[in-house]
Parts: sequence; structure tokens; C-alpha cells
Amino acid sequence: MAIDAQAPRCAHAHHVGSLLRPQKLVEKRVAFHAGQCTAEELRALEGEVLPQLVKLQKDLGLATLSDGEIHRDVYTQGIWEGLDGMTFVPNRPISEFMQYLPYVQIFNAMGVKEWASSYCTGKIRRTKPIYLQDFLALKEQVSPEDVPTIKVTICPPTWMHSAHGSEHTYDHAVYETDADYFADVVKAYREEIQDLYEHGCRRIQFDDAGFSFFCSDAEISAMEAMGLDYEKLLSTHIDVYNAVTAGRPRDLIVGVHTCRGNMKGMHFAEGGYERVAKKLLVDLDVDVFYLEYDTDRAGGLEPLRYLPLGKHVVLGLVTTKRGELESLEEIKARVRRAAEIIAQGEPKRSLEDALAQLSISPQCGFASVFEGNPITEEEQRQKLALVVEAAREIWG
Repeated sequence: MAIDAQAPRCAHAHHVGSLLRPQKLVEKRVAFHAGQCTAEELRALEGEVLPQLVKLQKDLGLATLSDGEIHRDVYTQGIWEGLDGMTFVPNRPISEFMQYLPYVQIFNAMGVKEWASSYCTGKIRRTKPIYLQDFLALKEQVSPEDVPTIKVTICPPTWMHSAHGSEHTYDHAVYETDADYFADVVKAYREEIQDLYEHGCRRIQFDDAGFSFFCSDAEISAMEAMGLDYEKLLSTHIDVYNAVTAGRPRDLIVGVHTCRGNMKGMHFAEGGYERVAKKLLVDLDVDVFYLEYDTDRAGGLEPLRYLPLGKHVVLGLVTTKRGELESLEEIKARVRRAAEIIAQGEPKRSLEDALAQLSISPQCGFASVFEGNPITEEEQRQKLALVVEAAREIWG
């Protein structure tokens, strides 16, 4: 699929964030973990690779730019390692993870007894910037007019609580209740986002696998078997988000990607959005929803009928889990169907207005972990080019 160099940016062609690392960078990170190179040497090679990834995105004409998350081992890395009060634990017992989570069930089936995570051992404080260095490195690679298109992806404020629940997320000598714990988490996140904003960042995206777990009948049954009130838990997590995003600047675009699992091409969650759609689309105070729709596991498009005016959905119609290209005509047909559903939804609106509230993207990143998904760099380019081509044919 041919593309024009420095193609005009297509406002409706997005990507989630992570991009495949060149093999030399993958090898360098492996060497770093083996103690065979320094952090400075790894960072230097990342600096050499970054302009190539920026060029790829600009040449394709994508709506937003990311650093491909090349400075991370895994997409969640960053804020929980950077906050005071959080302690990394390389061997947390699997019994301290929420047992309904699909990856925990996989660990149990494999006989895995321990897994790395973090634990709150003190009052949570943000005492230094966390994502700023990476943002500024990317900012140096683009023109001033492109700075507002830079997107910073962030692990969600509910991540640790989603993984460990109220009992094992924090030391109860430090915080007595979830409300106490989340109050400091919210404060830290707001400070981080404000710092990024003051340095020019205008797009924040939370990559959250937790919301997709509420779509699964099996996981809901497992929650209920554990005595968990899933509706209350969902409301709690939405409230945390809303406390983080409240009062944000009008020109700061905040999105949430509802990840369904993407470690080296694996998936963790399945089930349609119907159970959570109204609460998520209406109550969650964000501007953009990145929804995975690359397989039948995500169910139908009908839950989009709840999309309010003023919010946007990016349909993840192109998979990053395998290299085969999707049908251009099928992508266009699914977007048309989504627009029809939104137009007849709550509230009704014109088909033209409904279409304007949609964009398209791959369903997830290409490298949620640094080793990447089982596709080639050329297949990645073709996938992104297909997104741009489809968006141009749909929206012009």
C-alpha cells in the first residue's frame, strides 16, 4: 500500500500508542536487563530510534503522534514506579491478586505462585515528574504546530486496586479505606497531568484493561462468587477517574483505551460492551473512548447508542495481533453501521453528526510489552496505512 511522504494529517485516523521496536532496540533492552549495558546506553539508542518512529507516523498522516512507548518495558510502566509510597515487589504471591482476573487464572493454571507488582507501603506523593522526560524528548522531534498532536499514554489510576483489591493494594496502617488511598492517588495524577499540560501536552490517554473485565460474563460470575459487588466496583473506578479529570483545561483531550489484553498478541477479556456501555460512555468524564472491535469477542456495535453528544469513539477495527490485512470495504461498512446506531441513539442526531463523533484505529498498540506482537514492521506500517486510507475514504 503506497503512501505519500509527509501525507496531510487525517483527523480520523488514530493509533493507540505503542509501536514495534527495531530489533536492535529489543536486543539492547534485553542486554540492559542482563546487566550488559547501562541505562544511559539504552536511552541513547532509544534517542536514535525515536526520529524514525516519528517519521513513520507523520509520513502516514496519522492524527496523533506517540513515542511508541519505546522507553518502557511494558505499557503500564511509569507512574506506579515513580510515586513515593509505592514499593516494587518482585515476588508478590498470586494469592494477593484478584482471583477473578483472567491473567491470574492463567497463572494459577500454569502453577505460577508469584508475580511482580507494587504495594503501597507509605503515603502516596508525587515528588518528581514521571512522564515529562519522555514527552519532552518527543516534543523536540516535532514542529511547534505538531506539539498538540502528541499523545502521552498513562497507566490508569485504578490499576493497582483493580489488580489487588481493597485488601492487598495498600498497607492498612497507611490508609484505612479505599477513599483515603484514592484521595492521594487522585492528587498525584492531577499533579502529573498538570505538569505535562504546562509543558505543552494536550492529549492524555489512559490504557485501562480493567473496564473490559466487566464485559465478561465469566469474570462477573467470578466476582459474584467472591462476594464482590461489581456494579459498586465499576462506579468506584469511574468516580476515581472523574476526580482525576475534573476541571481540566478545555483544550486538554483525555481518552481511555479499554484494552482487552495484548501481551505478544494474546487476549485476556471477551464479551460485548452492553453491560457497561451506558455507565462508561455517559458517566465517565473523558473526551475519547478507544474501543476494541477487531474480533467478535467484543460483541456488536449496538452499545454505541449511548454515546452522548460531545464525546468521541475511536473504533479499533484493525487488529495488531496478526499481520493479515483487513478488508477496506468491511471497515467502511462497520463505520457506517456504527454511525447509524449512534444517530438513532440517546439522544438522536443526524447521521452526519454521528459520523463526526467517530474515528478508527488499530484495536490496541503493536508492542504492549517491549518484545512486541507477532507481526513485522512492514505489516505494522501496512496496518496503519490501511487505517489512514479507510479514514480518508470515509471522512475525506
